[in-house]
Amino acid sequence: MSDDKIDIENINTPGKTARVDRAKYLAMREALLAVLPPEPPGITVAQAKAALLPKLPQALFPGGATAGWWLKAVQLDLEAKGIICRAPVKPVHLYCLNAFLKG
Repeated sequence: MSDDKIDIENINTPGKTARVDRAKYLAMREALLAVLPPEPPGITVAQAKAALLPKLPQALFPGGATAGWWLKAVQLDLEAKGIICRAPVKPVHLYCLNAFLKG
């Protein structure tokens, strides 16, 4: 297995994985977890994107390029892993589970 790729899950397709760029995934994961609040209702995906864009390395996401796709990929993976949750409100609101933050 190549170290430059990582397998991710998707909450919408249980049991299936996709291989993606490790550096971009980890950068987006770190940025997303840094901006999500620990309790519901959380923040909207648009609010999360606006807050995390300045945290992304320009070398990987020049001018925020492809950040939306990576945000969605990481969101679905972290939901599948039980690290983040959606609040039952519209539009979609995300928050990080307290247990993950403490661990």
